[in-house]
Amino acid sequence: MGNLYYGNVDAPITMPDRVLAHLAAIATTKLRRSESFVVSWKGTEADGQGRTTLWFQPAIPLRFVYEQAEAIALNPATLREMADQATSNGGLVLDADLDIPEISQNRAEPRRAVVAA
Repeated sequence: MGNLYYGNVDAPITMPDRVLAHLAAIATTKLRRSESFVVSWKGTEADGQGRTTLWFQPAIPLRFVYEQAEAIALNPATLREMADQATSNGGLVLDADLDIPEISQNRAEPRRAVVAA
């Protein structure tokens, strides 16, 4: 499980490394273009069953911390779907059960997600 540190809050937002890597790729692409966007998800039993929504914009500090040291291969189809959602009025909605298919290491080299400042 990886951690997303958003703003000046000390407590991280925890999510699977694969989801975090894909979110980092979307966030860095959009924020590099000075495009703000919304990310939402439902809570778990451990942290409450409500919904959380964050406004991602270039002035808010972000830090992505992964549990695994190896680069995570990003799935192009998942990235396209997430980018389309991030551009929509409803924003990007992360699902706790989000299943991101792994791509074959023979077909593509893993891309490193760029960390947004």
